[in-house]
Amino acid sequence: MAQLQLTVAEMEASLHVWLETEFTYFKIEQLAAELGVLTRDEQDFILGWIRRIASTHITLAWQFGRRAPALLPRMERRLLEAWVVHTCDVFDRSGLQTALRVMEQVDTFDEVQHRNDAAGALFEDIAPVLGNFVCGLSGRRLKLEEGDAAWTDGERIVLPPLIAALPNLDDNFQLAKITVALLWAQTRFGSLRIDHATIASGYVDPERALARLHALETLRLTACIARELPGLHRQMQRLRAQLDPALPQAWQRFEAALASDQATQDDSLALLGAAYDEADCPQWSDQGCLRPDAIAAARAVRLDKEKARLRIRLTELLEEHAAAQAESQARPETPPTLEVETRDENGRLDFEITLDSAPLAPPDNVKQLLTSVYLDFGEIPPEYLTPAGDGEYDPNRVFDQPEDPDAVWHGTYHEKGAELYPEWDHGRQHYRKNWCVMREKTVPPIHDSFYRDTLDKYAGVVKQLRRKFEALRDENRLDKRQTQGDEIDLDALIEALADAKDGREMSDRLFVRLHRAERNIAVAFLVDMSGSTKGWINEAEREALILLCEALELLGDRYAIYGFSGTTRKRCELFRIKTFDEGYGDEVKARISGIRPQEYTRMGFALRHMTKLLNQVEARTRVLVTLSDGRPDDYFDVYRGQYGIEDTRMALLEAARTGIHPFCVTLDRDARDYLPHMYGAARYIILDDVRQLPVKVTDIYRRITT
Repeated sequence: MAQLQLTVAEMEASLHVWLETEFTYFKIEQLAAELGVLTRDEQDFILGWIRRIASTHITLAWQFGRRAPALLPRMERRLLEAWVVHTCDVFDRSGLQTALRVMEQVDTFDEVQHRNDAAGALFEDIAPVLGNFVCGLSGRRLKLEEGDAAWTDGERIVLPPLIAALPNLDDNFQLAKITVALLWAQTRFGSLRIDHATIASGYVDPERALARLHALETLRLTACIARELPGLHRQMQRLRAQLDPALPQAWQRFEAALASDQATQDDSLALLGAAYDEADCPQWSDQGCLRPDAIAAARAVRLDKEKARLRIRLTELLEEHAAAQAESQARPETPPTLEVETRDENGRLDFEITLDSAPLAPPDNVKQLLTSVYLDFGEIPPEYLTPAGDGEYDPNRVFDQPEDPDAVWHGTYHEKGAELYPEWDHGRQHYRKNWCVMREKTVPPIHDSFYRDTLDKYAGVVKQLRRKFEALRDENRLDKRQTQGDEIDLDALIEALADAKDGREMSDRLFVRLHRAERNIAVAFLVDMSGSTKGWINEAEREALILLCEALELLGDRYAIYGFSGTTRKRCELFRIKTFDEGYGDEVKARISGIRPQEYTRMGFALRHMTKLLNQVEARTRVLVTLSDGRPDDYFDVYRGQYGIEDTRMALLEAARTGIHPFCVTLDRDARDYLPHMYGAARYIILDDVRQLPVKVTDIYRRITT
């Protein structure tokens, strides 16, 4: 049954509140009258958006309301929504006057977007999901950016603002995802090692040669995706069948030649002469463009620093290895020999470093550099494995130096040196792009007796947790129904004898094998450093972190600790306490001692940054644990209330989509009002007494990681 229309009086009452007419003096009677002749569905649509826009700026909401009744009959709703969201985004970036000019240009927006684009996938909508998708793929970390067309230079993947080749949104999103996969594959499988300019110059028509080389490589990369991402390949074949003509017969033999899992870019180059002579050249809707100049420029910049960075990292690695050796051990007369073995298994690159034939585990930053070098050359050149000599390279020259996070006020506020993160506006149902200005800082260390005092205070607890965590570390698993093992599996034997008695073939899986459990876990702890943690809470947080570190050092799990605080979106701060690459030494202990309450609890940006850091760590299981004393909050800001809760919830959903397991330990007794909505029913725990935190947090960790 259709709902009754809202009366003019009912709409006037709502508009008075949303538009604050007592102070703005907007004349809403005419607007309410115009809405009064519309259907209930149309009324709800316009009023809903007036309410949402008002949370951004009341004047924008008023201007939308004045225009909406005339726009609704001639503009599809999705396109109308895109225009509204675009206007609000412009307000975020450039202020009210610019946003009002955009609102006045609605007819131009209609022409640019076109009616058929209403089902298109907007970059701003799909970028968060596709960015996480790219992070999960093997190879160099690639940035996702908006541009004029789909292409890559090996450092970034660029997509157009809108992908709208198909009549529905889901298919357009899949097309975007397939395009991203093909562009990633150019980096991962060697397409960008080709010197395109030199190859093209050998032909009468360089553009013709490049187009056919791009087509040959697309055939080869399609075969790679079929092996690495079979589900996505099936979608690719389905969409190509809708959008692209059949492959010319002459090209089918090229496709067969490049389908082998041994095929490389050299095979494409070997076929280029024959392909050049073909009149037809296939072009697929998902292959993107080839930008040789951009590829060459990005490679030149990367190679200029890649070698130096790797050699410096190897020097640091050797120094750490030498320091770990016994002082009595004689120093070798000859320089150590470094070798790298590359493994490419199941689509994942991995590296093993040997030092004078002894294995040496490379840290994540060295693995990332090795990966980048391998993708550029298809090998690790020997000259890249020579550690940098004294004074050979200046790290200040080859590594990007961080900006001073405290040097942000120079008469007017600036964002140099900061990272920008989006924030979810639940009223708009859309992200505010580049909204939160985040800077990383290091907690100033305090070298006092807090660490030792904590161990003395919890001596009995420390002894217990060491015993528990040592048992967890050494925990074994019994694998049943094995063809060979340490002892008989009685259940399997009984079933096998019963089968034999009934005339069925007797199973040979009759043994139990003892299997040592291998932990492959990375955990990030995010500590609330808002002003409300003063006193007992601050002390309990620091004590809990010390006990956690003591336990985790026994387990061998990789972990990082960061604190967070904020004062409005312009001053969001993340505090380094321990990074994944740092050992648990005196400096980290002093930073834990130095944790002090700061400002407010703006949480979304911190979760997004920790998600980014966790996704850079190679681990089978990634966990993000937040220690907090209250709900998301900020100073005199819209972030208070439902806005902050919804932004935090969205940040947690983004983390979960990448495979990260979020969990919250809170001291807020009222948290049952909002935590189930943010984290889910089983992903948080509420401690009624702050003094429980140091004792309970290690047990909580055991529970969420086993």
